[in-house]
Amino acid sequence: MPGIKRLASDYVFAFGGLAQFFTGDPTDNAAWASAIARTQAHPRRPSELAAVIRAQQERRGATGPTVAAGAKLADARTVAIVTGQQAGLFGGPLYTILKALTAIKLAEHVTRAHGVTAVPVFWIEAEDHDWDEVRSCTVLDGEMATKTVALAPRTSGEPVPVAAVAVDEQIHSVLSELEQLLPATEFRDALLAELRNAYRPGTGMADAFGRFLERVLGSRGLVVYDASDPAAKPLVGDLFARELSTPGETAKLAAAAGAELTARGYHTQVQPADLNGVSLFRLDGARRPIHQPADLIREASDHPAGFSPGVLLRPLVQDTVLPTVCYVAGPNELAYLGQLRAVYDRFRIPMPLMYSRATATILDAGAMRFLTKYDLPFEALLPQDDSTLNELLRTQIPPEVEEALAAADHALQERMGHVIAAVPALDPTLEGAAKNTLSRMQHDLENLQNKAIQAAKRRNETLRRQFQRTRALAFPNGHPQERTIAFIWFLNQYGEAFVERLWQELPLQMGTHWVVTI
Repeated sequence: MPGIKRLASDYVFAFGGLAQFFTGDPTDNAAWASAIARTQAHPRRPSELAAVIRAQQERRGATGPTVAAGAKLADARTVAIVTGQQAGLFGGPLYTILKALTAIKLAEHVTRAHGVTAVPVFWIEAEDHDWDEVRSCTVLDGEMATKTVALAPRTSGEPVPVAAVAVDEQIHSVLSELEQLLPATEFRDALLAELRNAYRPGTGMADAFGRFLERVLGSRGLVVYDASDPAAKPLVGDLFARELSTPGETAKLAAAAGAELTARGYHTQVQPADLNGVSLFRLDGARRPIHQPADLIREASDHPAGFSPGVLLRPLVQDTVLPTVCYVAGPNELAYLGQLRAVYDRFRIPMPLMYSRATATILDAGAMRFLTKYDLPFEALLPQDDSTLNELLRTQIPPEVEEALAAADHALQERMGHVIAAVPALDPTLEGAAKNTLSRMQHDLENLQNKAIQAAKRRNETLRRQFQRTRALAFPNGHPQERTIAFIWFLNQYGEAFVERLWQELPLQMGTHWVVTI
């Protein structure tokens, strides 16, 4: 699959070469037993965590299994299977739900296999200030063309956390545009009603995202956690103060691990810009870098709600708050998490296991019939030129035409071969002229063959449309479907049965890209 780098592949198939960067192999039962023991032994504040989660759920109107799952975190013996993502508009791309389902499935497996209560948690990374990363949503229209709806770009230059941005009245026009783009199905009205309920003017982007995700997966016991909640910051005030008291340490440890990964032929995901700085921001309406950390140590301890972790500190904040035994990561996340083992050791926080999330493409029955009928490999759909289509159409040319063209090419090479061998006896300079003649004749024959292919194209417009539709579904604009198309598009196509099908069919196995047919 495109975009899968060597580190992500070796993590699954050659873990030994990466073992020093992580805390254990998630395919090893002994590693799980060790991780569970470390997590349960580490001091945390479970009753306070459960109270924060319940307050968030009440604010979003959550009920049922997700509330029951959140309450389990009040028990110090409970462990968490955590995953997370930014608060993308209308839930974000397909991989958001693939991450969440992997965490839910893994939590059930760990509960059964290790005799421990494991709760799946989705950590909304709501303090990131990259508005452009979350303000849009891409779907396929009725012609299978990618279309994007988006909230307006921010005009202020202030780096405002996404959690501080409230949905305004423009959401009505964005939802109306989405309604026009989504194909009319029996599920569209209900889906749009759910989105309108979640994304109401005045609602924060993180709250809206969390409300919708709870609606989709809360019945399966997924706990949604808003990392921007000021009420949770006292749980990590000491961590913030320590980061401020030792500037540069986190950055240097992560940079050293990154250099070692690079030396081994891997890529580095995070390169700290300031090796003497802190992985922490100040919150004062905006999210600002800290330049005088020593002045803020006491404030971070006493008023931690005024601070926000940077990318290198975020996982440690997560695993201080939550009893994380395993984090479900995307392929690119694994690289930067591999830079943090020494940082975890520095703060004496147990580093969790890392599990590579499920990766999949969803095809409908028509697309799968097309691939099966023409024995076309799935990966052949990736190129965005006409090479695969031309090769497919070439196979549709009547055999007698193909045979005649092949025979002509063979005869041409044979006869002209004799000419090229014979003419030098008359004049050595004629050999080059003969070869040029052969080249022109082969070029003309190739042109004739291409014209035959074009004729086949005209005769096979149905095949062309089927190919283009299947390619647009599998690799929209040449990119993996799971990273491009919002999961609401699939909910519009299949309703709640979409989630059920993934739940039943998607294997809990790392290292394979699955094609799921609905």
